[in-house]
Amino acid sequence: MYAQLIKNNRLQIALFMGVLSIICFGLSLFRMEYSGTKHFLFLNWNLFLAFVPWLFTVILTMSPNLQKSRWAVFGMLGVWLLFFPNASYILTDLFHLSHNSSMPIWFDLVLILSFAWTGLLYGFLSLWNLEELMEQFLSSKVITALSVFLLFVSGFGIYIGRYLRWNSWDILHHPTKLMGDIGDRLINPFDHTRTWGVTVFMGLFLTMLYFTFKFLRRNRFN
Repeated sequence: MYAQLIKNNRLQIALFMGVLSIICFGLSLFRMEYSGTKHFLFLNWNLFLAFVPWLFTVILTMSPNLQKSRWAVFGMLGVWLLFFPNASYILTDLFHLSHNSSMPIWFDLVLILSFAWTGLLYGFLSLWNLEELMEQFLSSKVITALSVFLLFVSGFGIYIGRYLRWNSWDILHHPTKLMGDIGDRLINPFDHTRTWGVTVFMGLFLTMLYFTFKFLRRNRFN
């Protein structure tokens, strides 16, 4: 894996993301030791879930032989789509901020934003990798449209995760109930205004962030 990262010019970004993840982990451990509570340790699990889609796209982009297998590609992209909303879901952990916490609210703000920013980067980098793969088959306009669509899908995923409390694993554990909840919102959209409010505005927000990220990455200012 290490040799493949070097060969594909991805080692620096992998190390950078590793450092950010370690900093986040360190902040959560500091909070646990200082406050004597484990309240925000769950952020580490959420960050791991955000790491998964990036890992899958890195493996796929570095494996030309794997790309030749249609089943492997669609299988990995299916897993990617299941986990992609987790990258931005951490933003909603800001809901847990409280003045009655065992730590100053400013520290918890820094803690959650650190995890949220790292999670967003994992998600955006994974989508960037996916766009590189799609460049072999699709035009830039189609790729842009698909990316925007996927960001809005992520907004919908945030809703079903935060408000309906479904997670990526439930597609295996409770597929019927999960698809029932999703289907109900698709068939009866006017009965679920909050669903589409969260989806649209989170989708817009993620689209703004992602294309800002792309613009800055492509246009390095001196």
